[in-house]
Amino acid sequence: MKLKRKTKIPLDQYINKALYNKKTGYYMNKDPFGKKGDYITAPNISILFSEMIAIWILSFWQNIGSPKNFNLVELGAGNGEMMKILIQSFKNFPEFFNTCNIYIHEKSIKLIKIQKMKLKKNNVSWISKINKIKKYPTIFIANEFFDSIPIKQFLKLDGSWFERYVNMENKKNFFFFNKKIDIKKFEKKIKYNISHKQNFIEYSQNSVNYLKNVCKIIKKYKGGALIIDYGYFEERMKNTLQAISGQKYSNVLKNFGNSDITHNISFYLFKNIIQKINHLEAITTNQGEFLTKIGINRRAEIISKNLSFLKKADVYYRLSRLIDKKQMGGLFKVLFIKNKKNKFKLGF
Repeated sequence: MKLKRKTKIPLDQYINKALYNKKTGYYMNKDPFGKKGDYITAPNISILFSEMIAIWILSFWQNIGSPKNFNLVELGAGNGEMMKILIQSFKNFPEFFNTCNIYIHEKSIKLIKIQKMKLKKNNVSWISKINKIKKYPTIFIANEFFDSIPIKQFLKLDGSWFERYVNMENKKNFFFFNKKIDIKKFEKKIKYNISHKQNFIEYSQNSVNYLKNVCKIIKKYKGGALIIDYGYFEERMKNTLQAISGQKYSNVLKNFGNSDITHNISFYLFKNIIQKINHLEAITTNQGEFLTKIGINRRAEIISKNLSFLKKADVYYRLSRLIDKKQMGGLFKVLFIKNKKNKFKLGF
């Protein structure tokens, strides 16, 4: 008997189908990165970004006692560009490199193939679950990982809460509709008073699960996590759902499976969840401040010293995109999860 296809589904299920369906999902069938893709991430804008992340990782490794065995885990490695530069940088520090177990956690089979091509001849392991790593101190890195995880949306209308759904009955005309929800029942389920001071909510249980699992590993085996993503610090949540196709904004409900659907991270929510975990804390800044404090401007000077005027101009144009407050420098936020007793604050 053929099961009837569900055509009225919550927003998070719709996003999951659009991005991760094995046959039609956006991330499962195409490479969205680079000039020919739908968007360009920081590692693909300039080598400087990945070099600064390498410096941060090396410095933090030294801070936690330069453990002889430890893990480096990248969550969602895109087209593998950042990990490629990280490994190139780490090879200059054999004491670090030779004792580092490098893992990539990636959901897309298509992107895994691209990553493996770019990182061949390097000792990298791909894992489907982040707890499948060795029981050593662990450093997690996540650049534009959490914004691609499907979210639910809830809105308050006339004192009642509703969940946003998508009607997919007519393949040519998807549309949103709202379904009443008992928000207190939902809060009891997630064990978090998420509606406090809110009229609109964006929430991903998968994101929270990742956060909690990362924290569990850090707490048990030591280490930390660096999360970089589109986001905001304000307590009040807002509707940040958007789709991108051909490096332009597009309609979330159109071009199904051919657009990237994303959202901005509530770093206030992330920080709050982490602070409730004993012995851990989270500190935040924006990407521009983070990269500048590590020394990205000085590195730009060094690599552009003997370049032609045009090539030097290109280095600084790319640098500006990364650190300018009106560009990625302000739009992207950085969150660092660490043990409360650890005073390491490079970049913050």
